[in-house]
Amino acid sequence: MVQVDVVWAYAFGAGFAACAARQIEKQEKPFNNKWYTFNLLFLSILFAPSGIYLLWQFVQWETMQVAHTFSDLPAWLVCGFAVTNITQGILGYWVTYKLIKKKNYYGAHVNWMWAWILFWFILVCGWDCTGYQRFLYDASVNNGVLWEPGKLMGITFFWKSHVWWTLVGMAVFFAPMLIHGSVNFIREGAKMDPSISTDEVPGVFRLLICSFGAQWIVCLGLAIIAALMVMGLRNVTGSILLGYLIGVPLFIVLAQLLLFRRGMPMYLIAKQLFIKEPK
Repeated sequence: MVQVDVVWAYAFGAGFAACAARQIEKQEKPFNNKWYTFNLLFLSILFAPSGIYLLWQFVQWETMQVAHTFSDLPAWLVCGFAVTNITQGILGYWVTYKLIKKKNYYGAHVNWMWAWILFWFILVCGWDCTGYQRFLYDASVNNGVLWEPGKLMGITFFWKSHVWWTLVGMAVFFAPMLIHGSVNFIREGAKMDPSISTDEVPGVFRLLICSFGAQWIVCLGLAIIAALMVMGLRNVTGSILLGYLIGVPLFIVLAQLLLFRRGMPMYLIAKQLFIKEPK
């Protein structure tokens, strides 16, 4: 979706860099190495084209039901969408590179974790607390009837929607590079670190569970909690704006205190990926 792909691209770039932290730390320049090239290839060959395809094929869904036809989209917006699907991934990589050079491996993983939480929050809550409704509606299987508040397909979206099966097909092409970047980068870095014994090098299954579990389950769960806080405050105050202005900062503070401090749950998850912080 146009509104979330910018954040998602950032999350991918940040995630690839974090997984290759030990290798990237030894690089003098951020953009002159194979890990940056890998990131750029993923963004330009797979991620950006997939967004353009979805925008062309499902213009209503891809714009979170904002645009109804192609005539609603100015050319500069489409061009900007394609460009930012790459540039934001580069930005995520670069920010993580800076954290890695400061030997802050945990911060490097926190960078992509927060990006994934924001990605899911936009899908779940959106800008008016109807994000999940907009996501779970495909006009192409509903006789072209346009979305309106309260209209959604619910769980049937995941087997009746043309959009969903298109996403599944795209995932088949995404999977090899995502798995390689999440698993091989980490194992490669661990094996080259003399402070990590052979027994400490994480296995493939462990890395898959921790990496994708954090992205698709933990971060989604936290985004749902944040959305519920915003919706609850909206109901109490009678204002969507106040719901966001109070709920989002409150969630961030509570998450930082209860989940993201060293020794807390998100740290323990990230530690499975970076194994040891450099001294």
